[in-house]
Amino acid sequence: MQTKTFYVNDLRECCYIAYDNTGECVIIDPGMDTASEQQRVVDFIESNNLKPVKLLCTHGHFDHVMGNAFVTRTWHVPTYIHPLDKGQLERAQQYCQMFGYNIEQPPTDNIVEVEDGQLLNFGNTELRVIHTPGHTRGGVCYYCSEDEILFSGDTLFAGSIGRTDLPGGDYDQIMESLLHKIATLPPDTRVLPGHGPETTIASEVTTNPFLRGE
Repeated sequence: MQTKTFYVNDLRECCYIAYDNTGECVIIDPGMDTASEQQRVVDFIESNNLKPVKLLCTHGHFDHVMGNAFVTRTWHVPTYIHPLDKGQLERAQQYCQMFGYNIEQPPTDNIVEVEDGQLLNFGNTELRVIHTPGHTRGGVCYYCSEDEILFSGDTLFAGSIGRTDLPGGDYDQIMESLLHKIATLPPDTRVLPGHGPETTIASEVTTNPFLRGE
């Protein structure tokens, strides 16, 4: 599996395209806010002859779903999200307006609900859903065990963790998720977070103050 990272919108959210040698791909957290950001994604997909088959949401916060409507309209793909964050997606346009953004409301008639441990496939690649509540109630990570790659959303960042002071956030829950579901992954696992640079499980276990218990 190969990955491409796009830093998008004012919050520098990480939108990812994951693809393999079959040409099929998934788009993860499409937070594109502008036409130029959308075009960058289109150009990459077209220049690499990729075929999007799924839109994967790590959680429902507005900065991660700004481009959902564009993606589903352009490639007619289903949207995968945990049911506990489905309500946030259904009110995405309203939430964006509260922060001064005007987006197209993502469709909700194409939603597929995911659950902990579920396996999602595209091409020859398999991703496992890991439910990691704490940043939001329905936050998930997507893990490819074959390539040891984790799309961590806003659960884990390089040197930090997702904030828990927003509605649905819970510090005890996120620490439970991190210590018992994420920190136990293979040390060489690449972590591709929802904001900021990539890291590894080994680096976070040894240097992240939250995981070190400091």
